[in-house]
Amino acid sequence: MNDDRLAVNGGPLAVNGDPQAVRGDRSPPAWDLLLTGGDLLDPGTGRVGRYDVAVRDGRIAEVGASLPPGQAAEVVDVGGRLVTPGLIDLHTHVYGGATYWGIDPDPVAWHSGVTTWVDAGSAGAYSFPAFAATTAGYRVRVPALLNISAVGLVAPVGESRELAHCDVELAVTTARAYPETIVGFKVRMDRHNVGDHGTEPLRRAVEAARACGLPVMVHIGAGPPSVAQLLPLLRPGDVITHCASGIAAGPTGFDPAAREAYRAGVRFDIGHGSGGFAFDVLEAQLAAGMPPHTVSTDLHSRSLHGPAFDLPTTMAKMLAVGMDLPQVVAATTVGPARVLGLTGGIGTLAPGAPADIAVFTVDHRPFEVVDVHGQRRTSPLRLVNERTYRAGRPLPARLPAPVPPWIPLTVVQREALLRRERAVRDLLTSPLVGPDGLAEQFPRHGG
Repeated sequence: MNDDRLAVNGGPLAVNGDPQAVRGDRSPPAWDLLLTGGDLLDPGTGRVGRYDVAVRDGRIAEVGASLPPGQAAEVVDVGGRLVTPGLIDLHTHVYGGATYWGIDPDPVAWHSGVTTWVDAGSAGAYSFPAFAATTAGYRVRVPALLNISAVGLVAPVGESRELAHCDVELAVTTARAYPETIVGFKVRMDRHNVGDHGTEPLRRAVEAARACGLPVMVHIGAGPPSVAQLLPLLRPGDVITHCASGIAAGPTGFDPAAREAYRAGVRFDIGHGSGGFAFDVLEAQLAAGMPPHTVSTDLHSRSLHGPAFDLPTTMAKMLAVGMDLPQVVAATTVGPARVLGLTGGIGTLAPGAPADIAVFTVDHRPFEVVDVHGQRRTSPLRLVNERTYRAGRPLPARLPAPVPPWIPLTVVQREALLRRERAVRDLLTSPLVGPDGLAEQFPRHGG
């Protein structure tokens, strides 16, 4: 992609609120929304360059080089910005208030460009009806991976130590009861979660997934079992998350068995989180010709305030090790959509697809980033979200919830949160506008 087309700043987004004046008549508009002049990067359709995007009834109506603004009820000038499909985060935990790890996605989505948040096993069969009811109230889309352990992630670790919780028949029944929501299964395979049961929780997850025709996402971490023991059980299309984990990689940093699994069609997902991403491991995989298929945050209550922060920050870390921008955008849009079989054009801006759209400024200043172990790299740019549309409507601003008391934070993180709270309070306690910005709403004398 020609980065010369990606401006650092384009001034405030210009919104035309008088469409009838533009059209010159009173005929109904053909489109609800038109984004004009942006630099489109849509790996799913192959469109790269200057395109306008028209929206009607929550879906992409048309994409073209110069669409007529007079046909739209609202026109937004996104010149100098990067326009992508709404981002898909393949690994998140969004069951806020019900699990150790869960967060509310809406306060992050509106300023990060992420419109599809795949929940990676927060709920098992016991709690999935409540999970489905909760996530239906979010403004973002939440496909889910069902935890093979029926208790889900109510605690930091240990959900599969009791094998009775890993009930294949119950998991299959639950997945079949929610076919529009459950898109796969999740299992955490490290010694903290499986205890002495070795690979048995994974075997049960694969059995349930095979019965439903769905993939399995496998969390890897501190063995036993080792990654080499897990890989032979995985099928083409199954997903290893935390694929660049320094903890799972051990002292060698690169497991040759991982290369064979990659070649066999197992999908590799970053799953950054608070302990699952190391720069040196990813660099070794890139040198071996094994770029991640998907880039995700594993955003949860412990990684939200660092070191993952959000998906654009995680994307910058991929750029810092040499992946290019089209490759990274593909790994956060059409890539995860294909891995999970999300249909209807999700992850693209194809006509007829949901009008999930992210608008970014591309900041070309060097941006220092860090992995979970303190290793630092410098990204050549970062994406700064300016607006996020879900089904053709901008996501409204939402303030984040307080940090749960069980989340460990450094002194610096706590001080930063207090500064942010003070800054928000200062904004909201000052009058929105001065006297010159007001109009007399109820005149003393008038008809």
